[in-house]
Amino acid sequence: MCLGFASAQAQPLPAHRLGLEVVQENGAITFRKNGLEFTYVEGIGWAPPLDATLPPPQGTLLPAAVLRAVGLVTAPEARVRFSAETSRLRLVLDLPEGDGVQPAPTDLAPYPGRLELSLPYFVPGLEGLRPAGVAVAARYEAQSTLLALQAPPGRLYRYRSFLLDNPRRYVLDVYYLEPEREEAVEPGFRYRELWAWTPEPVRMYWLEAQPGRWRMEPVGRPGERRVLPEMAPGALALLNGGYFDGRTGTPIGLWVRGGVPLSFPFGRSALFWQDDTVFAGLPRFNASVQLADGRTLRVGLNLARARYTVHTLPGPVGRAGEHVHLVQGEQIIATHPAPYELPEGFWALSFPAEEPLARTGETLRLLVGLEPPVSHALEAGPLLIQSGANVFSPNAEPFRDRAPVEALAAQSAVAWTQEGALYFIVTEPMRPEALARTLQALGFWGAIRMDGGGSAQLWVRGQLKNPNGGLLGARPVVSGLALYPKP
Repeated sequence: MCLGFASAQAQPLPAHRLGLEVVQENGAITFRKNGLEFTYVEGIGWAPPLDATLPPPQGTLLPAAVLRAVGLVTAPEARVRFSAETSRLRLVLDLPEGDGVQPAPTDLAPYPGRLELSLPYFVPGLEGLRPAGVAVAARYEAQSTLLALQAPPGRLYRYRSFLLDNPRRYVLDVYYLEPEREEAVEPGFRYRELWAWTPEPVRMYWLEAQPGRWRMEPVGRPGERRVLPEMAPGALALLNGGYFDGRTGTPIGLWVRGGVPLSFPFGRSALFWQDDTVFAGLPRFNASVQLADGRTLRVGLNLARARYTVHTLPGPVGRAGEHVHLVQGEQIIATHPAPYELPEGFWALSFPAEEPLARTGETLRLLVGLEPPVSHALEAGPLLIQSGANVFSPNAEPFRDRAPVEALAAQSAVAWTQEGALYFIVTEPMRPEALARTLQALGFWGAIRMDGGGSAQLWVRGQLKNPNGGLLGARPVVSGLALYPKP
């Protein structure tokens, strides 16, 4: 739980944190260290050579003004603030203006649960920090503060530090995360939970299938939303599929099962597979309509507009100045001025108002050819990794809703290696750009984002593995990917 930033008020410091020996006798208290000695006399003040009017000690606690007067502290002072969560402590040091000290930044270095750092500042507020679950101790030297942090046991430990300007700040992030884990599901299949660094840690959940050991099928039915395990009760693993219209359950984009198209291309990247071969990219297709007299005419399809364009998704179609043939099956049942709200279960052909191709009541057949001709395909996008390169380009594919390419949300992806291993992956909230960088760093040969956010779900042997299931639990979806062991 995030506690927010809280100021740690500078207080008098314990003498033992400065390595001082304390002797109390006859109404006086004396502090000693390495030949240095200074005394405070009750009712009189500090003994020479100190100014008697300096603030008095509070028992064995010494004010910062006294420490500077005797030379125990010469480093510039920095004020400290902190925030604490269940897996991270953040310390923020507000640095003095004009100070030339530059603490060395650190990039996600591991530590064994106990972290000891030398900060080139006097940081008296550290004594007041009480983050839950983390023990904080400080020792003060003339030119530095020695900080020791003890995080909870049994965690994965990393820390990083960096500098900010205007105003100058030094930020230290100390992470104590739930351990990574993995388990064999059955021969050739392994489940893992691990951390990606974006640079914030993000939990990833994935199912790995070794080359030649897996068989993948698209599951679901257009127009019907169901929980993934209901679509394929016997699957070893299930991942949510592509995008769909939430109101009607209409798939948005290409969907091919067993060579039969269940939904036509929308214009984004798709996942293709045939036997053990997996790849992804923009579908190459040609579309045409066949008129009642047998003539055929090339047309655009959905977002790939042309003078004559076929629309297969419910919603507004056509532009001002056009007309729309409304088609059910292969028969034109009406013609309307555009834009027209295409209902579920119909398709439409938009055309310049002065150039109708047919009349109401006539037949109109839609013909779509897909390249390459594969057994299975499912459109989603955007494309993340291709031939080992990060090809994420948020403007390369048509997303009117920018959330899939920009939003901080749970992510879902299919990835694969050059050798043919296949991965179903979901993550805690992160951005697609960070997911692409992470998958490239992990060495994947190819990867494509599937539907994310509330739909992002990974099921293994009937159990939902990402705890929040995309924040909404077992959310019903329209399409999914089912993974089975090869006989």
